[in-house]
Amino acid sequence: MPTPDRKSSLKIIVAAVLILGTVAYLAITGVSENKSYYVTISELQGMGNKAYTRHLRVAGNVAPGSIERSGTNATFTLLEQGHTLRVTYKGSEPPPDTFKDDSQALAVGTYGRDGVFHATQLQAKCASKYAPAANQAPTTTASALPASR
Repeated sequence: MPTPDRKSSLKIIVAAVLILGTVAYLAITGVSENKSYYVTISELQGMGNKAYTRHLRVAGNVAPGSIERSGTNATFTLLEQGHTLRVTYKGSEPPPDTFKDDSQALAVGTYGRDGVFHATQLQAKCASKYAPAANQAPTTTASALPASR
């Protein structure tokens, strides 16, 4: 018959194992749910049935005139080397300010059997924001140049 000290230490060990097992399970399932694969539009369209079961990231340029906004949601088309992908974005936040025609966009979500990419996250970079004007050469400042000796 176990002594009271052994009984209480056995309870502590069992509780610790249960807690550690629960934490490990939550960590593993949380990581696998948040894991996403980066693919190009052409790779996505060639993945077959695998495309429908994975959390994916797809990038491309926003097709001019394709953006349709509705509150925090948006529908648009991404272009990448002659391939197009229709995207519906339904997120908790509206698309970023840099999300405009011809901007580079990264959509995170799932590919539906309807041929539409269903995004829950959206990132965008305005390509013209950082490029010099068409008739202007890039400028460098003296502080950016290495000092000559």
